[in-house]
Amino acid sequence: MQPKALPGFRDFYPADLALRAHIFRTWRTVATRYGFEEYDGPPLEPLELYTAKSGEEIAGQLYSFTDKGGREVALRPEMTPTLARMVAARANGLRKPIRWFSIPQLFRYERQQRGRLREHFQLNCDLIGEPGPLGDAEIIALAVDALRALGLGSADFRVRLSDRRLLNRLLELLGLRGDQVGLAHQALDKIGRGESAGRQQALLDAGAPAHAIESLDSFRQLRNLSEVEARFPQAAQATAPLRATVTALDAMGLGGFVDLDLTIVRGLAYYTGTVFELFDAKAELRAICGGGRYDNLLQALGGVDLPALGFGMGDVVLAELLRDRGLIPGEASSIDVFLAGITEDDLPHVLALTHELRDAGLRAEYALSSQAVGKQLKLADSRRARLAIVIGPDDRARGEVMVKDLAGKAQSSIARDAVLGHVAGMVAGFTTEAQRTVPLW
Repeated sequence: MQPKALPGFRDFYPADLALRAHIFRTWRTVATRYGFEEYDGPPLEPLELYTAKSGEEIAGQLYSFTDKGGREVALRPEMTPTLARMVAARANGLRKPIRWFSIPQLFRYERQQRGRLREHFQLNCDLIGEPGPLGDAEIIALAVDALRALGLGSADFRVRLSDRRLLNRLLELLGLRGDQVGLAHQALDKIGRGESAGRQQALLDAGAPAHAIESLDSFRQLRNLSEVEARFPQAAQATAPLRATVTALDAMGLGGFVDLDLTIVRGLAYYTGTVFELFDAKAELRAICGGGRYDNLLQALGGVDLPALGFGMGDVVLAELLRDRGLIPGEASSIDVFLAGITEDDLPHVLALTHELRDAGLRAEYALSSQAVGKQLKLADSRRARLAIVIGPDDRARGEVMVKDLAGKAQSSIARDAVLGHVAGMVAGFTTEAQRTVPLW
């Protein structure tokens, strides 16, 4: 037997976890700049929380079981139902609009492929209690800036933006009614893929006019709202919310990231307005992020009538894109200071100074077995230490230690009672220098 992770699940070795931590740290930094507060919920929820929103058929995609109390439960496949439950429980006491974010681990039993596993982490940002288009612009801007902060630019990813209110008006003008509208959404979502012909046939079988079905494919050529209004003058009023959102993004300086794409409908039926997805600009990967406005969902799930919108951004596709663009951070230093003793008599002094450094918040390490100084310094290099402190009998007799800058290949003798402040200052200098070389965006 060779134990290994289950299919679709991941082991995070230190370098992998460092990348995950880098992504999480960036997500948190950007979300809090936007005034969002972090929350979390349990990874195990009642199964009905998901079947109530998506129907019984979703159960086949979940990790669900009967617990020891006889309850039907599931590992969370998404965060929105938990969010709705939590907001409903304290809706009257929460200041509006609610700006919340979370980074949950999610689980879904589905076929694996590049960018899709059976577990992943996801940045969820939701803005609740704001019905206007500035709310839409705010949530899209947050998604854009979360990628910009990781070093990605408009040549690396695009926001593909649409609005179900506008789309439904266009479908109405084409003569589609009732169930035909939902089938048209599915057909638009599959344009350019193998399932497209089947979706169009389903529309035809539902009695949709042939000219309307043919027109759906041409929606891909409508690249801005002026073109939409020129072709469908009667839809001009329906373009107003999306135009206001785009205008706001332009004012923020983010309009260059956004493309109108009326084939973006999002697969979930609960979206009511603006919908968007973020893709790599080369269209080689799955969606990095998706979201939109879901004004009726909190009422359906939690009994609270509040408008809402949000997005989910997964770590799997994002990590693939960062690798493709060469934006994976280099290996960070494991420790700040490595301490080496020359003789066995130096060991108590090494231990004492190591603990002083650790108490001061510095990362310090020493050899756990008797070794020659040269071997100890090789260990310091393997741990990517920035500094080494060597303590020997002659240094101790003078009341000093030897401090080595392992990167700069310089060394100096420092008084023992001044070493803590000296080393702390050097480490702080390394940190400040690193910060100067990394742009804010």
